[in-house]
Amino acid sequence: MKLMKEKNLQETFVWDRTQYNEYNTVLAGFQVKSCLENSRPGSLLDLACGDGTLTEIFSKHFSEVVGVDASGTHLDLAKQKLPNSEFHECLIEDFETNERFDTVLLLMILEHVNDPIALIKHAAKFLKNDGVLIIHVPNEEAINRDIAVKMGSLKELGELTPYDLEIVGHRRSYSIDSLNDDVKKAGLHLEKNGGIFYKMLSTAQMDWFLKNGLWDSGEFGWGRVGPNEEGKDWKKEFCEACYEIGKERPRDCNVIYACVKKNEL
Repeated sequence: MKLMKEKNLQETFVWDRTQYNEYNTVLAGFQVKSCLENSRPGSLLDLACGDGTLTEIFSKHFSEVVGVDASGTHLDLAKQKLPNSEFHECLIEDFETNERFDTVLLLMILEHVNDPIALIKHAAKFLKNDGVLIIHVPNEEAINRDIAVKMGSLKELGELTPYDLEIVGHRRSYSIDSLNDDVKKAGLHLEKNGGIFYKMLSTAQMDWFLKNGLWDSGEFGWGRVGPNEEGKDWKKEFCEACYEIGKERPRDCNVIYACVKKNEL
């Protein structure tokens, strides 16, 4: 009964990335890039694949892709994008298969579930011996949240806003340290930590900036004035720079990740 209630709850959360704003689309692209940089080639299990937008991108880089999601509404969209791929409608906690995968993904899901440690353990069951489990979570210590605390719009870094609780269904927030603690409690080996995208403004502000910034005129005061004589796509260059700086300053990033392996016997 409890699991059925949880599955019904997941049906209420919107996950169609085609409705996302420009910033979230940019961020999703860099999450894919980070996963590909840290994954193992071969087969992929995407746990909580949502509408399949990212799964579709991953399918171009893996020989096999399997998706799992609790929402039938979301999976209908995923199946339209990838009609020849395998999808399972169930909670991750209920998913079972005898197949083992080179890469398993838990992207932006631990903050939603009742028992994140149990979920990490369950996801790791599906790894090949040399496989990697990649976990992404929002970062409560991101620089934009630090700024918000200094401004007074957040009381503390880990505060869950009404948007977190009521719109996207977050149950907790994470830092790199608390993410690592959950991996350790799950009895697994942490191979690597990192951050994805140095985000200095709120999501709404980032979205406005990407849409309305003076990218072409060369008047934005970052060391270049006058016409854009080099013909560069400065919006693209800005986003790439934020991704690269995020690698250097993971604790300031919008999203943090852990690459996890089974403990060697």
